[in-house]
Amino acid sequence: MYKEYNESMTTTIQVRTNQATKKTAQLILEKLGLDLSTAINIYLVQIIEKQGIPFEVVTENGMTPAEEKKILKEIVWAKRHGKRYASAKALHDAILKE
Repeated sequence: MYKEYNESMTTTIQVRTNQATKKTAQLILEKLGLDLSTAINIYLVQIIEKQGIPFEVVTENGMTPAEEKKILKEIVWAKRHGKRYASAKALHDAILKE
């Protein structure tokens, strides 16, 4: 799917990022024997190969944005329509009956 890399057809990409992020990434990549430019090129090739981001994007809660949206929607529904209990004991008893 991906066309072979051709040295004569290079271009420049400018990316803005936090200085600490760049430095930390460079240190990690150096240990892997890569420079930042090579790592970014690998990333871009993988985007082409996978036809999307080559890893799962998750929220700070470890869920995909769609999963988190669904759960938040369910929480809103439960708050509006869910059962209510007068005490923790009543809730516990209801769980045991199921």
